[in-house]
Amino acid sequence: MLYYIFQYLDRTVDFPGAGVFQYITFRSAFAFILSLLIAAIYGKKIINFLRKQQVGETVRDLGLEGQSQKAGTPTMGGIIIIMATLIPVLLLAKLENIYIILLVITTLWMGTIGFIDDYIKVFKKDKQGLKGVFKVFGQVGLGLIVGSVLYLHPNVTIRKDTIGERVKIENINPTSLHEKSTATTIPFLKNNEFDYAEVLSFMGDGYENWAWLIFIPMVVIIITAVSNGANLTDGIDGLAAGTSAISVLTLGIFAFVSGNIIFSDYLNIMYIPNSGEMTIFIAAFVGALVGFLWYNTYPAQVFMGDTGSLTIGGIIAVIAIAIRKELMIPILCGIFLAENLSVMLQVSYFKYTKKKYGEGKRIFLMSPLHHHYQKKGFHESKIVTRFWIVGILLAIFSLVSLKLR
Repeated sequence: MLYYIFQYLDRTVDFPGAGVFQYITFRSAFAFILSLLIAAIYGKKIINFLRKQQVGETVRDLGLEGQSQKAGTPTMGGIIIIMATLIPVLLLAKLENIYIILLVITTLWMGTIGFIDDYIKVFKKDKQGLKGVFKVFGQVGLGLIVGSVLYLHPNVTIRKDTIGERVKIENINPTSLHEKSTATTIPFLKNNEFDYAEVLSFMGDGYENWAWLIFIPMVVIIITAVSNGANLTDGIDGLAAGTSAISVLTLGIFAFVSGNIIFSDYLNIMYIPNSGEMTIFIAAFVGALVGFLWYNTYPAQVFMGDTGSLTIGGIIAVIAIAIRKELMIPILCGIFLAENLSVMLQVSYFKYTKKKYGEGKRIFLMSPLHHHYQKKGFHESKIVTRFWIVGILLAIFSLVSLKLR
């Protein structure tokens, strides 16, 4: 809203300073500060409201140190993250931008699924929450929407290359070199653009028209996997919010350079018109996560619940897909991947050994992975800090891929 107001003032009455709102960098910085303040100031009021409504966490006895002390801590704190993200976005972003629209839809969609899950756990006293099949159905539904829009919408394009070489900036016509494409980026390779349509090249002429058969299912898989990974990571104070903030900040850098024709040409990466606007959303999201950490670090005054964790995972997945960096998710979101794998390995090995030996055995003391270290006697603050350090290293490694090709 503010963006359009100041744009109008700049064009009609030449209002002093109004022109600064046209810059993505200014609006991103403003969005970060505003979201951080909203989360920090109004977060306390939301926590008090949740506590008054007795929206407390029911803690299962897993034999973990300090676990019983967390019983009754307000959950559904993801509402803080969602509110602190959307308000600055609605004020400062170009709301007609298709990428912003998709991210707002993702936030509300996944937030609703998570809220229903938390509501069932808290008010229906059902520890299982929303049945897994309905969660997956919701994630698949979002994947179908995002995949279809990215595949069909005319404003979702990339810049063409000419005979394998980047065209000179001074010769670029702003629109003539843009094309619809299902191409994505393969990290660390010099000729690093891969088109999902190539998988169907065996079909002969016109195979590009069937690229949606590969692209949309990939979007569904990625959104489902990343949102579940974020959900599993949300197990101890500050872990999910902190590691997510690191990953999202890195994606923000990718979004900014991918949406800027100068930087994308210098770095020799795919130029994605209009994608730079996502930087405003990302800045607001990072600010919301940092503001939430004010209350979520040990000892947590509030838990994000599935309202927050599913939303975080969905947003990260959609941003990565939109800027064609989804194949970098296993590196950038390595913490999520490790948490997911630890559960999958634990369950699979237990079932295998039980079938073969009659008694199930475990690889980890407990899964997800962060509980394994808790069982080994590490304090959760130390676990979280070290996971953050690993997350920072993975983020730096991901950024280095811009030139390490």
